[in-house]
Amino acid sequence: MQMEGNHTIWIEKYRPRRLDDIVGQNDIVVRLKSYVKTGNLPHLLFAGSAGVGKTTAAVALAREFFGDSWQTNFREMNASDERGIDVVRTQIKEFARTSPLGDAQFKILFLDEADALTTDAQAALRRTMETYARTCRFILSCNYSSKIIDPIQSRCAIYRFRPLDREAVIEEIRRIAAAEGLTLTEGALDAIVYVAAGDMRKAINALQGAAIISPEIDEKMIYAITATARPDEIDELLDLSIGGRFDEAEKALSDLTRVRGIAPNEILNQCYRALVQRDIDRALKVKLIDAIGEADFRLSEGANSDIQMEALIARFVLAAAEHR
Repeated sequence: MQMEGNHTIWIEKYRPRRLDDIVGQNDIVVRLKSYVKTGNLPHLLFAGSAGVGKTTAAVALAREFFGDSWQTNFREMNASDERGIDVVRTQIKEFARTSPLGDAQFKILFLDEADALTTDAQAALRRTMETYARTCRFILSCNYSSKIIDPIQSRCAIYRFRPLDREAVIEEIRRIAAAEGLTLTEGALDAIVYVAAGDMRKAINALQGAAIISPEIDEKMIYAITATARPDEIDELLDLSIGGRFDEAEKALSDLTRVRGIAPNEILNQCYRALVQRDIDRALKVKLIDAIGEADFRLSEGANSDIQMEALIARFVLAAAEHR
């Protein structure tokens, strides 16, 4: 993948090649390395949100198992591209049934977003996993393990990848910045951590987006390039709403959505993150979070975003008034 000026996309350029290079998932790395050491591998299920290292771990594991021949004995597929049962019956089965090449004892098939497969497709996949266990190991990746049928879960060693912590994100961002000759302020690092919310892919994309503009990066650039409100702006919006100052809250919201072009669902997410951290009356917090959930659901159903965001502010004002 290339960008203008022959600059590669950094999430690929700096993707860890070895298990030891993966940051923020130390316990999982230790256990995966034990498989390489013994030369044996069960079927695996990687669960976790986007950008936490599931694909990277699968590819690095294949590299360490197969060495230079890893690409001939490893295949990556995305279940969300083609969700039907025919995928399992054809493409997956065709790869699983053939013998591994070279000295490899088995091949590895990595199926990303496996929770996008229908229940029937998952049942067919389970049969394929059993039939070709001698020649192929499966690594399934999903956001929600609860969407994977029990017969598959019971046949896999399950690994839950957690969102990356602040230290892991900063470590990787500093490494890339040094390699690219960038200068980041502390505020820029804080902004990247905030924007990423545990997603390394978001963090690296934010850094590259800002680097296109200037090699000297500050927090203002990060928030602008990612179309994200600053935490203090979200705090102000909440303070105005909870304080009953509807007109001022309405203007603050309009500045974020209409002037700055920040997506309503992003503001909802940021409000939720801020509320969870707030030390306020518990009953009030419950009502405010419930209002965010209602707005999020309505937006997902296609409701008018302007009306829903205005209504959210109104619910905040009314809920706070009831608790005075």
